[in-house]
Amino acid sequence: MAKKNQNEMSFLDHLEDLRWLLVRSTIAIIIMAIATYFFSDFLFDTIIFGPTRPTFFTYHFFCDLSHSLGFADSICITEMPFIIQNTEMEGQVNVFIWVCILAGFILSFPYILWEIWKFISPALYMNEKKNAKVFIFFSSLLFFIGVLFGYFVVIPMSVNFVATFTVSPVVLNQFTLDSYIGMVKTSVLASGLFFELPIIIYFLTKLGLVSPEFLRTYRKYAIVLVLIIAAIVTPPDVVSQTIVAIPMLLIYEASIFISVFVSKNKKE
Repeated sequence: MAKKNQNEMSFLDHLEDLRWLLVRSTIAIIIMAIATYFFSDFLFDTIIFGPTRPTFFTYHFFCDLSHSLGFADSICITEMPFIIQNTEMEGQVNVFIWVCILAGFILSFPYILWEIWKFISPALYMNEKKNAKVFIFFSSLLFFIGVLFGYFVVIPMSVNFVATFTVSPVVLNQFTLDSYIGMVKTSVLASGLFFELPIIIYFLTKLGLVSPEFLRTYRKYAIVLVLIIAAIVTPPDVVSQTIVAIPMLLIYEASIFISVFVSKNKKE
């Protein structure tokens, strides 16, 4: 079937649609951010600051894994030798607002995807427009899996590493609230968006900007980059680095598979 004639809309019309996409998405984020206000105690005490406690789920998992692999207590976390302090007058207020906004963005992500789909759908074939629910479901699923990966894997390992690393026993770790929240936001969002790589590759391949050959050629560089990232955010042990690196490499390989699938369909 023929695509919708893009000449029916001027450049300014597209900009107007984009403006309303941003407006509606922003409103959705604000509404969800306000909703998180009523659960702020749970959000901060249990979720945000959960990885700062030795009783956090991930630390128990690593300890059990250490025992099952015969490493005894080598990767067990028994204490967190640091404190988090606020050093700015409005520090806690700013953190409260931005954490609620971050939570609002995560919770409203499926709706934002729906708005994006409506914006790009006029340029798609009729049979492609029918895949809206599939697109939103898998994109949201990958994003939420990435967020959980960042929260349960990347953040605990990063916290454990910076908490136990010291240049001298004389130096005490006293992290600012802003630096800790910044690490949480970066880890969660970066992981969530990275897990969107297969979806991004799907559209880039359809547009002819990426090919399976290109992804295979740069696979070795991607592997090196993933290993570097894993080494940075984890303690200096092979088990932790492997746990972080494997899911990221699998996402890259899945992107290659999707690119191959799209290329074959285009040729047909």
